[in-house]
Amino acid sequence: MSETQKKQGSAIAIITMFFLYAMISFVTNLAAPIGVIWKNQPEIGGSNLLGMMGNFMNFFAYLFMGIPAGKLLTKIGYKKTALLGIGVGFFGVLIQFLSGMGSGLTGFYIYLLGAFVSGFSVCLLNTVVNPMLNLLGGGGNRGNQLNLIGGTLNSLSGTLTPMFVGALIGTVTASTQMADINLVLYIAMAVFAAAFLVLLFIPIEDPSIGKVTAETKFEHSPWAFRHCVLGVIAIFVYVGVEVGIPGTLNFYISDTSEKGAGMLENAAAIGGFVAGTYWLLMLIGRFVAGFIADKVSSKMLMLCTSGFGMLLVLGAMFAPKTLTASMPLFTGSSFEMTVVPLSALLLVLCGLCTSVMWASIFNLATEGLGKYTAQASGIFMMMVVGGGVLPLIQNYIADNAGYMISYVVPLLALAYMFWYALLGSKNVNKDIPVD
Repeated sequence: MSETQKKQGSAIAIITMFFLYAMISFVTNLAAPIGVIWKNQPEIGGSNLLGMMGNFMNFFAYLFMGIPAGKLLTKIGYKKTALLGIGVGFFGVLIQFLSGMGSGLTGFYIYLLGAFVSGFSVCLLNTVVNPMLNLLGGGGNRGNQLNLIGGTLNSLSGTLTPMFVGALIGTVTASTQMADINLVLYIAMAVFAAAFLVLLFIPIEDPSIGKVTAETKFEHSPWAFRHCVLGVIAIFVYVGVEVGIPGTLNFYISDTSEKGAGMLENAAAIGGFVAGTYWLLMLIGRFVAGFIADKVSSKMLMLCTSGFGMLLVLGAMFAPKTLTASMPLFTGSSFEMTVVPLSALLLVLCGLCTSVMWASIFNLATEGLGKYTAQASGIFMMMVVGGGVLPLIQNYIADNAGYMISYVVPLLALAYMFWYALLGSKNVNKDIPVD
């Protein structure tokens, strides 16, 4: 193969990875808006807990696939792992599509299976996309640049998904069905199929850097480091906060009963676009943080963002429903200033806070781990399951005590992250050899 052909193949592979980066967020963020449809089915009875079950199943898969996904990289290589993840993703979305053909609880159970299978796919892709982009970029600044671009597309996809689904639904009623959002599922399956075919014919060599050999000795594990263990908990609750704030907010805005925000016309569309604005602010936060991250420590970033996040959540919890604010939102036909509860605006602003938390926690938790860093990464991937567990708890509270009261869950999680950044992140196990 000529050098020109290799460069062309590499460029196509990079573009494919960008699409997969976006698909990770696309598939993950389908769960909450689809949950709005299912929770309003007569068989579900308006339960927020059951409406959030698809999101739970998506993240629950990480608990099983986090570490095995990392091992697959060393056994079958990056390309085959990516192909496997794409293939699994296609069938996960296909199962969700087929759930629309079922009726009542049968269709709901099929949907949950599809969400679980999609979770396996997203976990595999999360494990492979970052290092593969770094490899395709040749490492160093170029590799990091490609990952930053991919991260931006990931956030953009997270922004558009709830907006797109909300616009297709409009206002949710008992007659709203999965078939109403088939267009979204068709797009997802088409992208997965195209990405599989493209990647299948592109030669990609696996990196030799970082491979564990028979000579590598591990006398301990990441669990021997207190700041890493506490960081694992921080990752668990962080993902729960990141997902729970916009997911429950989508339910709140879309709920046309007295319990919800009280918005009757195009409620689901408005809810989707409010939630999408949260992800948009995460995109903006990551973009801005890229300029200051080399000047501000991860500890200071975590202290500022978790502290400000607590203030925003507290404000949202205590603001009366009658207190409103205007946001620029797409209402079904055009962009216009839309009146929403002030609580919704405050919760949307939390996106700026959560945007930098994953990277900051990872840096704090892996500081001084040396050769144990790779093992810690696998554990962190498992802890993404928090994105399923905490929103489930939050929506159980929402069912029984009210939407705004349920935000005590992300509030406590933010308080823990503040404590972790302040005190828990200190490495007290420097006597353990890490070379």
